[in-house]
Amino acid sequence: MEQPDLSLEIAASAQGYLRIAGVDEVGRGPLAGPVTAAAVILNPEDIPEGLNDSKKLSARKRAQVEAAILERTTWAIAHASVEEIDSHNILRASHLAMERAVAALDPQPDFLLIDGNLIPRGLSLPAQAVVKGDGRSLSIAAASIIAKEARDRIMVDLAQQFPGYGWDKNAGYPSKQHRDALVKLGVTPHHRRSFKPVHKILYQE
Repeated sequence: MEQPDLSLEIAASAQGYLRIAGVDEVGRGPLAGPVTAAAVILNPEDIPEGLNDSKKLSARKRAQVEAAILERTTWAIAHASVEEIDSHNILRASHLAMERAVAALDPQPDFLLIDGNLIPRGLSLPAQAVVKGDGRSLSIAAASIIAKEARDRIMVDLAQQFPGYGWDKNAGYPSKQHRDALVKLGVTPHHRRSFKPVHKILYQE
């Protein structure tokens, strides 16, 4: 099993870059809730242990690693709202969240490693798109972990305001409970109206 490492960060430092940020987003697939992005600049002298693609960590392990990332790195988290997802599209909204996370980093990075195959158009810094980056770069893996934890917490909060959809467990993804609740309970203000299963319920003949 491939483990993320620092080879992409080391290659960028070899070109003279000093502050290399990994950028990732989470929440493109759910039917509800914002899309969340994070940007993380690791300190090469003090890498938190256990960094990996957030999808490969147990919830407990992810929470432990998240605490270490927040304590020992330079990081920022940002979101794009359901309204933005519906008015642009999910790809553009996830790029907006990434752009905001990068803009919020202080000090600003001078090079970006972006998860995926596209570089958001609003980013003017030198950047490299890294397919499956959270499994290749430790900086992107760190961003994936704190983005996921931040978004999951939002969905747990929303689950208390809108019970029945199971958002505390499914984080807004289209689980069976969530799809059944959409039919029974209808669409909330936090549902993405541009997503097919939601759109169908809103505009049933």
